[in-house]
Amino acid sequence: MATAAPEQILTADGTPLKASLQKSLMRSKMHAAGLVFPAFLFLVIMFIAPIGVLLTRSIDDKLVNQFLPNTFALFEQWDQKELPDEDMYEAMFLDITGADKTLLGRATIRMNYEVSGWRSLVKKSNREFKKIESGPYKEAMIKVHKRWGEIKYWQSLGAMVDNYTMGYYLNAFDLRFDGDKNVIEQPENRQVYNLLWWRTFVVSLLVTFFCVLLGYPVAYLLATLPMRISNLLMICVLMPFWTSLLVRIVAWMIMLQQEGVVNNVLVSIGIVSDENRLAMMYNFTGTIIVMTQILLPFMILPMYSVMKGISPNYMKAAQNLGAAPSLAFIRVYIPQSLPGVGAGVILVFIVAIGYYITPELVGGKDGRLIGNMVAYHMQNSLNWGLASAMGLILLTGILVLYWLYDKLTGSAGMKMG
Repeated sequence: MATAAPEQILTADGTPLKASLQKSLMRSKMHAAGLVFPAFLFLVIMFIAPIGVLLTRSIDDKLVNQFLPNTFALFEQWDQKELPDEDMYEAMFLDITGADKTLLGRATIRMNYEVSGWRSLVKKSNREFKKIESGPYKEAMIKVHKRWGEIKYWQSLGAMVDNYTMGYYLNAFDLRFDGDKNVIEQPENRQVYNLLWWRTFVVSLLVTFFCVLLGYPVAYLLATLPMRISNLLMICVLMPFWTSLLVRIVAWMIMLQQEGVVNNVLVSIGIVSDENRLAMMYNFTGTIIVMTQILLPFMILPMYSVMKGISPNYMKAAQNLGAAPSLAFIRVYIPQSLPGVGAGVILVFIVAIGYYITPELVGGKDGRLIGNMVAYHMQNSLNWGLASAMGLILLTGILVLYWLYDKLTGSAGMKMG
């Protein structure tokens, strides 16, 4: 005997209930998407798009190709062992004399990154080339400027022949391509970035360590003292956020200089002599001191938020079971506060590794970090490709460190309270 089909449930207006629920669910999803869309659009415009532009800048090398199309068309046929033949000189002559002034200026800046002197050579030669009416071009160009007879300038074009390059990333680690696309070290007098990467990492670690060392007792006091005193101390912790960063840095510059407050106090109490005042400005030491003070609140607040939730009954229970107060603190309290410490460590380290304002003002030559070089190339040298490459390396390094931290501690190992 055939089983009767179950009766379909309808809504009040006669629509099947299943279809009505699907429409309602779809409307809810559309409403949620509409609420999230502005935040997503903001994220794309302010974060994802700039990173995409950075990525293209760090590998884009089309500028010299646009400037020297005829020269690069013949470059692959040249053996790079002797000076190019007449055809290649003629191609270079035609490219320079026929180039737009704006393109010539931008392209020669890029060429100067490979061999210093390209920019002045092309700009000086461009004025003289207008007097040359016909060939032979090789002899005439060398007569205009002797550098056209130096093979290193021609060989350097090999590093710029492709439209896309990883050369900027190599430069960020004191490496470069030669004319045959082999990876070689930069000349010794141009090797600066490896030292800066290492110094940036060391400074970030030291600042993070000192922030933990100084911030943990303060956070503990904030969490355990009576509310009236705790609120007063919290105001002291938050006060730097109400003061301009520049004002705080200038104040430290006044305090740390050799005739400043700190040295005067040390001299007055006899720790150092007046002739041997400590040098704490425009060096590595000044960078550590000032960055630690500026980033200390970022360490205290996450630790305090976690410590505030730790019940004092745990310590009392440990002591009732026979543990000394110090042992109870080490075995009971500290493990429960580690999530806050972890949050503070990752926050301070990430901020410190990309810092550049404080090292720029108080660091001098010995306290300068990789962030300062990114700013220099963006604002002064206009080597945006190298600045983009270093920025992306910095971002990738931070993401990798955060991933490793998450793998070692787990998602429960970091809390903000």
